[in-house]
Amino acid sequence: MNIHLSTNNGVPIYRQIVSQVKYLVASGRLLPSDEVPPIRVLAERLLINPNTVARAYRELEAAGILISRQGSGTYVSNTGSPLAWAERIKIMTERVDALLAESRQLDVPVQEVIALIKSRDRLLAQPREEEAANADAVS
Repeated sequence: MNIHLSTNNGVPIYRQIVSQVKYLVASGRLLPSDEVPPIRVLAERLLINPNTVARAYRELEAAGILISRQGSGTYVSNTGSPLAWAERIKIMTERVDALLAESRQLDVPVQEVIALIKSRDRLLAQPREEEAANADAVS
């Protein structure tokens, strides 16, 4: 589990941990039943106070994203994140907003941006289609 902290952005450390774990779950990089590092291990890795990690984990548990099993560890909830879809949409909304702001600054019409997105999507989908075709050929 890779978490990167910034002391310069004004966001509390525990909040950075919470949002990054939510992102990892929403993006599928952390799957249901995956174990997250113990509090002390993550605190040592991030060079922060264990209480900060404990606070983040408590918040993630309250949100239903993590579950603690006494004496066994802390895991991503089997039900998945109830916020996973909302979190994905939030992440994408932020990226779309940034893209639109930049396109306005560059004076690129929205229709051109949409056409570019569709074009790039087709290009990015090609390797997946080729992988599926290769997998079918092997079967």
